[in-house]
Amino acid sequence: MTSLPARRSTFWSLAFRAGYRILRILDPLIRSALANGLPGLDGVVELRTVGRRTGRPHRTLLTLLTVDDRWYVGHPNGSAAWIRNAEAAGWVEIDPAGPRGPRFAPVRLAAGAERDAVIRAAWTQQPFPANLLYRAARRHVAAVGVYHRLEPIGMDTSAVPEPVRRVEGVP
Repeated sequence: MTSLPARRSTFWSLAFRAGYRILRILDPLIRSALANGLPGLDGVVELRTVGRRTGRPHRTLLTLLTVDDRWYVGHPNGSAAWIRNAEAAGWVEIDPAGPRGPRFAPVRLAAGAERDAVIRAAWTQQPFPANLLYRAARRHVAAVGVYHRLEPIGMDTSAVPEPVRRVEGVP
């Protein structure tokens, strides 16, 4: 496959910002729909991580994309706050966890075939009407979208680095 044509668009940047503001307002309704198993939200999961400045828990709803049996998450309009938090923490938790476990290391995708495949997957795996929006804005998403492959960390928390603690008198 050839690479996706890319072009940043002010229109699509503003459209995505407005759309995500509306989703934040609708967040309680979407969570209720997920809890009640309403159809149409296949692939929507809760992503949890901690704030890069505060260390407080943060959670966001997003679509877990699957390409070649690997899991991916991302944002079509660039590096959102949850992406910056996940990158700073070095881990995310996905709920529901699934067979790969709940904790993952996010690996940012560089421009190339893997990232293009994930962007194409969003056209079909995002719930309606987001799938149509992603497809219509594909050039903008190809230019500015930030996507991560989720690599399983497993239940062994030793894989997640602990904060460095210094004991007085010990170098």
